[in-house]
Amino acid sequence: MNWCNFVTGSCLFVLALGIVLNGVPPLTPLSKECRIPAIYNFGDSNSDTGSNSAAFGREPYPNGITFFGRPAGRVCDGRLIIDFIAEKSKIPHLSAYLHAIEANFEHGADFAAYGATIQPADSKLYGSGANPIALNIQLLQFHQLKQRSHEVYQQAKTSIAKSRLPRPEDFSKAIYMFDIGQNDIDFLLRLTTEDQVQESLPFIINYFASAIENLHQGGARKFWIHNTGPFGCLPDSVETLKRNLPNTQFTDELGCVKSYNELAQEFNRLLKEKVSELRAIFHDSLLVIVDIYSAKYTLIRDASQNGFVDPFSYCCKDCAEYHVPYWEMKVVNDTTAIHPTPCNSPSEYISWDGVHYTQAANRWVADRILDGSFSDPALSLAKLCV
Repeated sequence: MNWCNFVTGSCLFVLALGIVLNGVPPLTPLSKECRIPAIYNFGDSNSDTGSNSAAFGREPYPNGITFFGRPAGRVCDGRLIIDFIAEKSKIPHLSAYLHAIEANFEHGADFAAYGATIQPADSKLYGSGANPIALNIQLLQFHQLKQRSHEVYQQAKTSIAKSRLPRPEDFSKAIYMFDIGQNDIDFLLRLTTEDQVQESLPFIINYFASAIENLHQGGARKFWIHNTGPFGCLPDSVETLKRNLPNTQFTDELGCVKSYNELAQEFNRLLKEKVSELRAIFHDSLLVIVDIYSAKYTLIRDASQNGFVDPFSYCCKDCAEYHVPYWEMKVVNDTTAIHPTPCNSPSEYISWDGVHYTQAANRWVADRILDGSFSDPALSLAKLCV
């Protein structure tokens, strides 16, 4: 998820963010009695619905081809997990906060940004590829949206002016979602040793906790927190290991990079501990941790049983051979322009480009996390409605 690779030219500093697949039935919407008025999402490219695209340029074709028919701000052939959560909640797909055209924030907003980290993006992280729209900047954007929405509701004389903004009373009833953390580990691995990354994890988790505390202080009471996934199972991670250390002792029984997954698991352990501490303080709040790691690892382990091909292959036909990052064009031998082409059936693949998941995989995961099977406490999304 290297943000710098994604942006054409130099990295700029910015302070602003279906398929019914393989036999899986459509997600059942919430009951008529249940209502989720708004969702506010903070994260990275796993849930970025257009922040990076709005700030730094549209994702190239073939992103978006499966569902939207065009690039739609997502690094995916179609929808992300956050899109399926919105559909389940019977609200529109979340507009990215940075969208200037056709944005609708009535039912929430998405602040997630490709390459974003929990830690503020200092010069070292920024140089390794981190997006400057880190979690602290996403929080600033949220508070600006909240403040401006209150001002418009107080000053507007017509309902039209308010129609695309969240109702002030919905901020306290909304669900606040997080899907972030993988880039913190990934970018630090480029700068330090694995032992040093592990030593940094408590500090990263403290930044995460501070973000939750910040939102709680402003009235947020319902939190849906994804832990980080098994990024040692990403095809890009596995291919990098094979190029540098072609030794099977560094992989687990599935073929994933053991040390990377161990770092992800330690991150998740510390996150769970910290959330338990916050629960003891915030008696008026509900904090749900969703075990994305286990859900995705299960998908990768049982890929063939669920109708997917080899989980370490991916839909971009030319990315591996020419090391083309995320569908960007590449010139080979100073003459030949390589335009990566997609596979014929994206729904057969778990990985879209070696790093990001396909719509089919996102739907599989969403269908299994929303009923509470991977949640602590074991609550479905429906239990967070009003």
